Amino acid sequence: MSFQILLNILLAFTWMFLKNEYSGNTFIIGYILGLLILIVFRHFFNERFYMLRVYAVMKLVLLFFKELLLSNIAVLKVILKPRLTITPGIFALETKLTKDWEITILANLITLTPGTLVVNVSADNKTLYIHAMDLADKQEAIDNIKNTFEKAIMEVSR
Repeated sequence: MSFQILLNILLAFTWMFLKNEYSGNTFIIGYILGLLILIVFRHFFNERFYMLRVYAVMKLVLLFFKELLLSNIAVLKVILKPRLTITPGIFALETKLTKDWEITILANLITLTPGTLVVNVSADNKTLYIHAMDLADKQEAIDNIKNTFEKAIMEVSR
């Protein structure tokens, strides 16, 4: 991936030198032309096209902001109720993620969304123990995390 990024930047600078214009607009045009060249020759690279990973990262960030907003609203609803009708609980989440940075990102994303907190990670890094402020259905919470954060992290890393 880093080779493709460097090659794209090199193509953008080459475009600037060929045009003999050293401005930001010329660099952006050269960068876009470099992207088109890389798309045409993407079969010659061992890795997948790097813009797919950039797209996956942006999708993960947007997913986090969506989940952050929805969980803030859910916590606000619980706080504003006259009676406290929550069922807190701790559940175990078996993860398919293998790399340390993937597990760290997953744990941080879960912790940063209000109402959930990663309490512990097992020694073999396969299980995350999560405390939920309102745990109505354990399997639904597990499926929600697996189908959102874990899936998005896997798209970024693989």
